[in-house]
Amino acid sequence: QVQLVESGGGLVQAGGSLRLSCAASGRTFSNFAMGWFRQAPGKERDFVADVSGSGGSTSYADSVKGRFSISRDNAKGLVYLQMNSLKPEDTAVYYCAASRFSVIRATYDYWGQGTRVTVSS
Repeated sequence: QVQLVESGGGLVQAGGSLRLSCAASGRTFSNFAMGWFRQAPGKERDFVADVSGSGGSTSYADSVKGRFSISRDNAKGLVYLQMNSLKPEDTAVYYCAASRFSVIRATYDYWGQGTRVTVSS
């Protein structure tokens, strides 16, 4: 089992920045890929970004490329999502997820409780 706890959400004005963090425990952290997903009100949960177990590979949704950056600190068991140039359409609950696999774009099996991000116009 993997336990995931997100933090760092909040209210920010359009054009601003936030950094989300996710603390993972329960397994050897560097063995599995980590991802961020988001769910806006009334919509399905969508992929945002993920990073391989080693941190050497990343991928992003087109909607956030060039604005968001995912990274991880395997020594601390943390994964981050740096969000810049935020837009009102980025408003959502953001979820951290862990895969059973170490590569990006695999399936995600473990989920945090989510942290809310609200971007005002």
